[in-house]
Amino acid sequence: MSSILEALYSGRLRPDETMMPTHPEYQLLGRQISIRTEQWKNRLSEEEFRELEQLFDLCGQCDGMHSEAAFIQGFRLGANMLIEVMSQRDESILTTS
Repeated sequence: MSSILEALYSGRLRPDETMMPTHPEYQLLGRQISIRTEQWKNRLSEEEFRELEQLFDLCGQCDGMHSEAAFIQGFRLGANMLIEVMSQRDESILTTS
């Protein structure tokens, strides 16, 4: 059995590909986006819709960068919390006894 770090390094662990939001409105919003996208596809010419899709792609890239930065910041915060807890572990044990 390999470690989590080995799986991350080798690309076998891809949290960004397996993460599914659990917010109750997530699927509803996804359906609304699909419906509205289809409406715009029917209203616009092929070229105009292609340009709109390019805009969506740019927004997706921007959102991806934001998600990556949020993941990194959250991971660092969690790691720093563990460091803080572990560095004060002896103090906590001594003060509670």
